[in-house]
Amino acid sequence: MTNKNKFLLLAGILLTITAVFIFSKKNKELKENQFITFTVDIKKQDLKFFWKNDSNKIFGSIQNLKDWLNKKNTTLLFAMNGGMFKQDRSPQGLFIQENSTITPLDTTSGNGNFYLKPNGVFYITTGNIPVICTTTGFVNNATIKYATQSGPMLVINGKIHPAFKEASANLNIRNGVGILPDGKIIFAMSKKEINFYSFASYFEQLGCKNALYLDGFVSRAYAPGQNWLQTDGDFGVIIGVIKNK
Repeated sequence: MTNKNKFLLLAGILLTITAVFIFSKKNKELKENQFITFTVDIKKQDLKFFWKNDSNKIFGSIQNLKDWLNKKNTTLLFAMNGGMFKQDRSPQGLFIQENSTITPLDTTSGNGNFYLKPNGVFYITTGNIPVICTTTGFVNNATIKYATQSGPMLVINGKIHPAFKEASANLNIRNGVGILPDGKIIFAMSKKEINFYSFASYFEQLGCKNALYLDGFVSRAYAPGQNWLQTDGDFGVIIGVIKNK
């Protein structure tokens, strides 16, 4: 091979590597622009599940929670609706708060996203370990501090839920939660309407072995550090990261 041919071959390889790098970078930026995300290390940050205030009144909105925390000299760093709820805004399925089971695990069948099996549970142990598992795999062993049940699962043991179709026209705003390979929690909400497959793919590409869908068009997220300030809403459980002032 002549020096000229070697040069052309090397140049071609470099151009290919550059093109792949640019494509990967643009694809990553596109994904990041599609979602509002918040990563939590519960070994260092204070994550709690909220439903009712001291007067036994359901918070409903992120703003109500934020105002209540302010009165307690506590700052809300992040919040997102934390699962589906019934008409009276009581949690649909399992809800555990401060080691107390408020509503039981729902293992029945029915219609709607919640019952698209396998559905699942997102919980925090008393040792501050986050876990996402299928409903059938959940065991309440009295070491669970917080838990919320929802459905469907988005990623199950590293694989996208088998019922999801890549070309599905079922588009909606969606929010969910996953466990990253380093053990941190990632919350994500689509900024625009998206189907289940694309939403699950996002968590899969992040390396989440398990991820759970939380809710759809009612979803809201509050992340002031990212200038994302949705404080309205009318839902049941709210998941928040807080810090004492």
